[in-house]
Amino acid sequence: MMIKPTYRVLLSFFCSLLCLALPAELLAQAAKTSFKFDFGSGKAALGYQKVNLNDTFNDAKGYGFDFGSKVIAVILDNKKLLTSDFVTSNKPFYFSVNVPEGNYKVTLTLGDIHGSSNTTVRAESRRLMLEKVKTDNGATKKVSFIVNIRKPDISTGGKIALKPREFGKYDWDNKLSLEFSDTRPCVDAIEIEKVDDQVTVYLAGNSTVVDQDDEPWCSWGQMITRFFKPGVAIANYAESGLSLGSFLNSHRLDKILSIIKPNDYLFIEFGHNDQKEKGPEDGAYKSYTDRFKLFISKIRTKNAIPVIVTSTSRRAFNDSGKVVNTLGDYPDAARKIAKEQNVPLIDLNVMTAKFYEALGDEGSKKAFVWYPANSFPNQSKALADNTHFNSYGAYEIAKCIIEGIRSNHLNMERYIIDASPFDPSHPDPADTFSLPASPKNSAIKPDGN
Repeated sequence: MMIKPTYRVLLSFFCSLLCLALPAELLAQAAKTSFKFDFGSGKAALGYQKVNLNDTFNDAKGYGFDFGSKVIAVILDNKKLLTSDFVTSNKPFYFSVNVPEGNYKVTLTLGDIHGSSNTTVRAESRRLMLEKVKTDNGATKKVSFIVNIRKPDISTGGKIALKPREFGKYDWDNKLSLEFSDTRPCVDAIEIEKVDDQVTVYLAGNSTVVDQDDEPWCSWGQMITRFFKPGVAIANYAESGLSLGSFLNSHRLDKILSIIKPNDYLFIEFGHNDQKEKGPEDGAYKSYTDRFKLFISKIRTKNAIPVIVTSTSRRAFNDSGKVVNTLGDYPDAARKIAKEQNVPLIDLNVMTAKFYEALGDEGSKKAFVWYPANSFPNQSKALADNTHFNSYGAYEIAKCIIEGIRSNHLNMERYIIDASPFDPSHPDPADTFSLPASPKNSAIKPDGN
């Protein structure tokens, strides 16, 4: 049907008012959910946005190198526009793009057509996406993964009550940020596209699950992303220091309920901080059990799938070299809830105890934040933490979660990649594990320690 001139004028007028009312960057975010960037000093490939060395991120531009990154641009062959030039650096570097909330498929073209490359990629707050992707003999490689972008605002009203330490985290800003590192990362091109067909796995938990911003702290929630191909998105809503109660009170469950789809998952791991709650109605078989049942019932109303994860064991050994339970009745309560409610259970409490015992009392320190003074910048005192993990410990625990997914035959298991069967009693040797460190570090222990 043809629109009359008068109505066209009115429509144009109201659109102009809308544009005046909204900031330019918000309008750009609302309109732009796919991008193609070509890196290096050569010409841009057809359909790609050329990124120059001086393209530093700002909100007006909406993309660029970020957080003080310094890169080198290389060109090798003018005939192969997309793969003949790239950027690299001998230090980790970041590239960010303003995007709305949602899941995004990121496809990278990596490599050097005249040499070799080795690239590790993290997203947002140090979520491991790609581990040591190598190209040799002048080859290039295209690799894809899914990044979940989240905002505090809740569509049904209100917003998540973020902790002060969460303000400034890369997880909660308006950008999709990628960190490139390793011995010779060569980035030729980046493609980003919003995708709405992913199975989304939401994580509810504490400091053993959260995306830790700073080295040397790490959790399984930011390592498990490495073991899934496109088809699964990991949306980590965990935060340090939280219990089931404070997760509820900060409206994180409300946020998840506002966006979770049928056949999505909610993995729930609590206990470390719940055991510190000492009110008359608190306890493993009281408030903890009641709140767990509330989580389960609310998730099921959305036709999504709850999964109970028992709390990671703390590093505490007896004289016989066995890990002792420091979590009271909370792991037992979680098991009973899973059985009573017919919910899949991943018994991480048992699996982590086997993991530590395999390493031994002294050797298990290599999985935790145990470091002498001055191991990291501005770390004047030794770190000795028996609750929180380093990258090696978090990586091995993520493998435990993968085994739990397989043993429960969850549908999402078909998207698992690069993960052979794992026995926590026979972990990977700590001395052979290696990941390049991210630039940010802190000696401050996470909340809830």
